[in-house]
Amino acid sequence: MSLEVSARSFPEKAHEALGRERLQKTLGYLRFGSAAGRRAVMARFPEFDTYRDLGKAIKDHTLAHLDTYMEMFLEKAAAAGAHVHWAADGAEARAIILDICRKRGTRTVTKSKSMVSEEIELAEHLSAHGIRAVETDLGEYIVQIRGERPSHIIGPAIHLTKEDVEETFRKVHDDLPPGRPLGTPVELISEARLKLRDDFLNADVGISGANFLIAETGTVVLVTNEGNAELTTGVPKTHIVLTGIEKLVPTLEDATALLRLLARCGTGQDLTAYTSFITGAARPGDADGPEETHIVLLDNGRSRMLRTEFEEMLRCIRCGACLNQCPVYTAVGGHAYGSVYPGPMGAVLTPMLASVDEAGHLPNASSFCGKCEEVCPMRIPLPRMMRHWREREFERGLAPPAMRSGLGLWRTLAGWPAAYRLALGLAARVLRGRGREGFIRTLPFIGAGWTEHRDMRAPEGGTFLAQWSARAGRERRP
Repeated sequence: MSLEVSARSFPEKAHEALGRERLQKTLGYLRFGSAAGRRAVMARFPEFDTYRDLGKAIKDHTLAHLDTYMEMFLEKAAAAGAHVHWAADGAEARAIILDICRKRGTRTVTKSKSMVSEEIELAEHLSAHGIRAVETDLGEYIVQIRGERPSHIIGPAIHLTKEDVEETFRKVHDDLPPGRPLGTPVELISEARLKLRDDFLNADVGISGANFLIAETGTVVLVTNEGNAELTTGVPKTHIVLTGIEKLVPTLEDATALLRLLARCGTGQDLTAYTSFITGAARPGDADGPEETHIVLLDNGRSRMLRTEFEEMLRCIRCGACLNQCPVYTAVGGHAYGSVYPGPMGAVLTPMLASVDEAGHLPNASSFCGKCEEVCPMRIPLPRMMRHWREREFERGLAPPAMRSGLGLWRTLAGWPAAYRLALGLAARVLRGRGREGFIRTLPFIGAGWTEHRDMRAPEGGTFLAQWSARAGRERRP
């Protein structure tokens, strides 16, 4: 099964998001807060670029020898007592996990945050078969009880205000006193903790993702800030890890190098509050831990990316930095993308995991400012890969008619230099005439969507070609 998306409605959803006052308020915090946080943490980490080069080298090496490290991980994890399963797609992964749960008579599953489980809609699948799946990450818990998808790969409920959460808790937690105070974040967190405590203690199975898989030891690495993953993986008798095959790294030293990048780029921390290294099941004498550990390695289109122009996307460590800095994502939020993977990384990943027919136009949701590549800790060339998807979309005739017509007109004009210069000069004069105090407030036709929410700077001086010709003429004069 490929990734289920509703990406075709991106233009409509984006337009609707721009008019939502509360959403724009929360996205404003992201636009300014994340940039300031990133600058502060980078000032304390002068080795950042060195570690970016190291991280890129680690992942490139692993992808080039993925079969070798996969076999090593399978052998070491099995030796540590874990059961390793291979799933070619989401349907196989869901079937494997459902079978494990049924064999244990599972009624309740607790889940820590896992974008791969969102990718294959695991919670919904378990619920459809009579197994209650409870999200335990605070943001995931909030969006689950609201019936929504996460809007950010790091902060699932980043699109919501404190008032939104209070309204949701009062509506859903109707067994609690109606007059209870819920006006502060501490009160909201305390209520969520109260509601989740029994589920942590009584769950039959705990399901987590993985940030890294260490081949040399068969170890699963998890990072969280809430401690929910530790309760999810350590309390139930059975722990299931669901993760993509790209999370492999060769050694413990490699994992720790990447950990130095992950938290800094994702949340602006030097290191997350909890970093867990889980190797196999509990051994005799261990104070806690599961009796059984199952690791489900999911492909779901990832192997198709190997040895292609999209292979570098498999270096992604899911830090979310590209989302935090993207002017499109921070204007419309994650739900507009219609996929569990939004923003620049989603614009590259979603068409591969779903299809170019369903999501090939998402790469158009980019200004190509290059900020995503600039902040990516793994140096992933996201604009270049989005450009590849744009080319494929155009070749398949999937681009909107207005875009195809516009590009066709530009190609015709570009073939006649004199006509091109004449049209460009005329357009510049018309736009300059519409400007007031250096800005254009409204534009007709396709420009209306731009100026509805922002001003456009009016052209100044001559066209680039005119200025270039004048400069060249001056340089030729003795």
